[in-house]
Amino acid sequence: MWPFDGRDPNNSRKLLAARSHIASIGSRQTRDRYRLVPDGYHLTPGRDRQPGTMVGNTPVLWISGLSGAFTSFGAADRGFWAKLEGCNPGGMKDRPAMHMVERARARGDLAPGAAIVESTSGTLGLGLALAGNVYRHPVTLVTDPGLEPIIQRMLTAYGARVEVVTEPHPVGGWQQARKDRVAQLLVANPGAWNPNQYNNPDNVDAYRPLALELASQLGRVDVLVCSVGTGGHSAGVARVLREFNPKMRLIGVDTIGSTIFGQPASSRLMRGLGSSIYPSNVDYRAFNEVHWVAPAEAVWASRTLAATHYASGGWSVGAVALVADWVARTFPPDITIAAVFPDGPQRYFDTIYNDEYCNQHQLLGGEHPTEPDVITASSDTVVTRWTRTTTVVNPTLAVA
Repeated sequence: MWPFDGRDPNNSRKLLAARSHIASIGSRQTRDRYRLVPDGYHLTPGRDRQPGTMVGNTPVLWISGLSGAFTSFGAADRGFWAKLEGCNPGGMKDRPAMHMVERARARGDLAPGAAIVESTSGTLGLGLALAGNVYRHPVTLVTDPGLEPIIQRMLTAYGARVEVVTEPHPVGGWQQARKDRVAQLLVANPGAWNPNQYNNPDNVDAYRPLALELASQLGRVDVLVCSVGTGGHSAGVARVLREFNPKMRLIGVDTIGSTIFGQPASSRLMRGLGSSIYPSNVDYRAFNEVHWVAPAEAVWASRTLAATHYASGGWSVGAVALVADWVARTFPPDITIAAVFPDGPQRYFDTIYNDEYCNQHQLLGGEHPTEPDVITASSDTVVTRWTRTTTVVNPTLAVA
């Protein structure tokens, strides 16, 4: 029997409880951020006295018929809901940045006015710049030459200090090189605090409001599609949504060249998903299957989204949309699919949406991907194009 059959008769009561929970939790600012509007009323733009309260309460958009090439996927009722996290001031990682800083301050780990030092490929950096602005902490961000110039300039404009490492680590690549530099800066700056987004459980907990928003917006979610980098939002959102539907399927989306799910590390063009290290926040047992996506495939999906739905984003958005579209075409038609779009397109004007860049990296002109390859386990072969497996293992345990 398909695991989505036999819907929980208590589902409506659970969702009402979720709505009640959102309305009652936390401070007045939190209640305002996730307020629910009764039927017949219209939501008016918020009035925010500081930028941190603009985080959250992002919309969902129906995505169907991603391409006319998918002739079997033309009906308007075959699609998925995209959670548009690019509507946050800096993107999805505003949520963990604000939450990690708030919790560290509450515990006394981050003293008033102390420095925040972290490694970032961009999006968390924007969130930490926001948190530093709100709570008056100086922020130093360590990145690598792959960071888009527009983001580096904006981080500086937002008051952050940006350091760029110049050489990759011989084993851990740019990611490990960034972490090593963060460690040096922490030694040189006593009292400075490192969020450690890869291993900080507050990163995971920060996504509870996002999950509750989805529960309020969509009701029961049967399939959740998430990109995987630090592992924070896939773990945090899935954990909460399974309180309402324990049989919900979680599909992770990674990039080729990433080690997270057991593939060998190699150079990665795509930023925002994937890793050359093993973040402890990745909840391997939560995943039902994993897909790896190549850069050209993500570019095609991102550009197609922009042309057909006026909503797009970066590498993670393209990869997630590609997989979520496949789920909508191949899974039973009466299910609710949610896909998290972590950011918008702005930072990718010189990469994904730049023909010169894409031609330089041979990202244009190939056939539109329609189906993934299938492997039994991640160790079966080195993947170079869109590929899926339903055997998800923790590679650190497999090695041990």
